[in-house]
Amino acid sequence: MLTVLRNSWALLLGIMLLMLGNGMQGTLLGIRGGIEGISTLHMSVVMSSYFLGFLFGSRMTPEMLRRVGHVRVFAALGSLISAVLIMYAVAPDWIAWSVERVVIGFSFSGVYITAESWLNNASTNENRGKALSLYIIVQMIGIIAAQTLLNFADPAGYILFVIPSVLVSVAFTPILLSISAAPAFEKTEALSFRKLYKTSPLGIVAMFLLGGVFSAQFGMASVWGTAVGLSVRQLSIFVAMIYVGGLVFQYPIGWLSDRMDRRLLILALAVIGAVVTATAVIFAPGFWVLTGIAALMGGTSNPLYSLLVAYVNDYLEGPDMAAASAGLIFVNGLGAITGPMITGWVMAGVGPSGFFLFMSILFVAMALYAGWRMTRRPHAVVEQPGSFTPLSPAASALAVGVAVEAAQEAAEGAADAPAEDAALG
Repeated sequence: MLTVLRNSWALLLGIMLLMLGNGMQGTLLGIRGGIEGISTLHMSVVMSSYFLGFLFGSRMTPEMLRRVGHVRVFAALGSLISAVLIMYAVAPDWIAWSVERVVIGFSFSGVYITAESWLNNASTNENRGKALSLYIIVQMIGIIAAQTLLNFADPAGYILFVIPSVLVSVAFTPILLSISAAPAFEKTEALSFRKLYKTSPLGIVAMFLLGGVFSAQFGMASVWGTAVGLSVRQLSIFVAMIYVGGLVFQYPIGWLSDRMDRRLLILALAVIGAVVTATAVIFAPGFWVLTGIAALMGGTSNPLYSLLVAYVNDYLEGPDMAAASAGLIFVNGLGAITGPMITGWVMAGVGPSGFFLFMSILFVAMALYAGWRMTRRPHAVVEQPGSFTPLSPAASALAVGVAVEAAQEAAEGAADAPAEDAALG
């Protein structure tokens, strides 16, 4: 781990600053939208626009990298992000914000792909898995820390929009000054939907539903908090707890995942998610209970992403795993685009509790489908357990593919060790 830090500290520092900026802008827009009197339905369009841009970026960035190179793409997209963060405050209008969110989603997607290719290039086969795990942890810590910055100024003013713009601008300095050579980039082609669904119906359906859950949390939590009258401090704590839960529960769930039928674990997490979110709808709990609900929401949804990737890979050979990961990310992105819009529509109809109601419905659908799929075929028996690896829904297909390969190599190495020890004995 120390070797990874020594070789990649500048890149990881830059990613941390980028996540501070990205984590701030999503929550801040929800608060500012309430101040500006923008309706819940219009804010849901604003929030969905980010995921639309993110999906476009994931498809177009590889070609941009091949045409003009990593450094130019990185610098150009970073400039766009910084400019859009300032423009939010200049034109507080839902139509302008929607267009700007498409641009910023596209740009962040491209920045992640570029940074992850550099990280992959700077790592060796021996430490690549550790490097990507550290990268995911840095991403989560950056988003969590971003919520505290919301308390430093009035969201009705300009300062909170200037802070993430400055952070993003500064983030590129250590990265661009420390990178000596641009890595080669190989585009990962996604498996067709037909082949992906045939390989794992549960994987593709659950990943689509999970996209809606994740985007509702990431995009609409601040809109919900503003609607129910949470203070900026309370809202920042609530959003931070979603990611704290995701960070804390990744590894215990990963440990369980490699030791039991993954479908049963998917079913259990979906049931927990449904019960937790339904609790918020039925009982209207106080703030501190809501923070626990937020942690459990994040603690189920974030590990579910990694779990579904591992589950699908149980039915694939090594060469197809990266392609399957790219396909799953695209399916997740499609679900993410629809999540905030449907959440906004439900909230407009039933009130703020629609935020939790929508996620509860998605979790119930996932649990029911997982239970039904368990009756259709036996679970996959994995020769080398250990293919679960912590992942972030914001990671690109490159990072997910490399992480899966690293986990497989580690699992194979662990399986070979006892045989080698026996031979030596």
